[in-house]
Amino acid sequence: MNRLSLMGIALLSIALGACNGSKSPERSTRKKPQAIQLVRVSEPVNGTVFTLGEEFDLKLRLINDTIAADSIVLSINNNRIGQLYELTRSIETNNLTLGSHLLRATAWHNGQRQTASVGFKLKANRAPQQLKYQVVNTFPHDTEAYTQGLFYYNGDLIESTGQNGLSTLRRVEIETGKVIQSVNLERKYFGEGATIIDNEIYQITWTSRKGFVYEPNTFNLIRTFDYPTQGWGLTTVGDKLVMSDGSNILYFLEPQSFTELKRVEVYDHRGAVNQLNELEYINGKIYANIYLTDKIVIIDHTTGMVEAEVDFSNLLPQADRHRNIDVFNGIAWDKERERLFVTGKNWPKLYEVKIL
Repeated sequence: MNRLSLMGIALLSIALGACNGSKSPERSTRKKPQAIQLVRVSEPVNGTVFTLGEEFDLKLRLINDTIAADSIVLSINNNRIGQLYELTRSIETNNLTLGSHLLRATAWHNGQRQTASVGFKLKANRAPQQLKYQVVNTFPHDTEAYTQGLFYYNGDLIESTGQNGLSTLRRVEIETGKVIQSVNLERKYFGEGATIIDNEIYQITWTSRKGFVYEPNTFNLIRTFDYPTQGWGLTTVGDKLVMSDGSNILYFLEPQSFTELKRVEVYDHRGAVNQLNELEYINGKIYANIYLTDKIVIIDHTTGMVEAEVDFSNLLPQADRHRNIDVFNGIAWDKERERLFVTGKNWPKLYEVKIL
């Protein structure tokens, strides 16, 4: 081996030795400073439901009796409500909305901070008004129509029907119940709610997370869209779509992108009102079928409070019930003539009713 090769090996050995020696024992064993632990929430229990307007006590406790916080700042839903000078404070709920809220206590000590949080919910502070109805007219309805969505358009009803292999979007003549136009969904789709906005019909599906947009006169498909939840009911409020997914949540969506803009949780005086299904916007309120019941609830969509409800238990006579009869579902509103239509899945009749 020549002299140059020996010198290269020597230099490489020195370099490797220097690299190995650069990692000092102090650096390799140094520990990250532990996160400070100051307080925790002892009351209320996470998820407690209070009544709107009710005051409740927030109670904190020190994790280490020898370390007290220099200051504690409280916030609800990231909105600061003040500073806590003791470990207990009364929380007011008058100015909050119904549904879920997050209460945070951020404690500081020597420049370090720690946050303790607890979730709580607010239900309505009054019972819904119990309203009655009157039947104005009765019309035929296709007993093969598993009604999911229903709305009024240019003198006819637009109906979305469900069941895999039987799902359709159809135009129905009110007086005769005759289907005068329809388009079938692929077998893999289970049709759900439908509505119209900006001269386009939107139809959603149950579990496929796929929706369809149609031209309203020809039913030609314009485009499709996706969403991350189940699809149940669909209506419009102003320039927004509103969708239900079988929970107590109303999702407000931008029509073109189907992006969620906000959500409203629906509550009455008993608690969350789940199984929100078919939706219709009528005179500033959202009317919703409650799945598996004969009930329609009337919702203030800005607060989520159920203001009234109507029980349609005796609407369909026993004589008109057949073996394939399913639940009450379907609400349509003729704004110009102020006509309200309701029906059910596979019902033989469509009813024009008046809420008293």
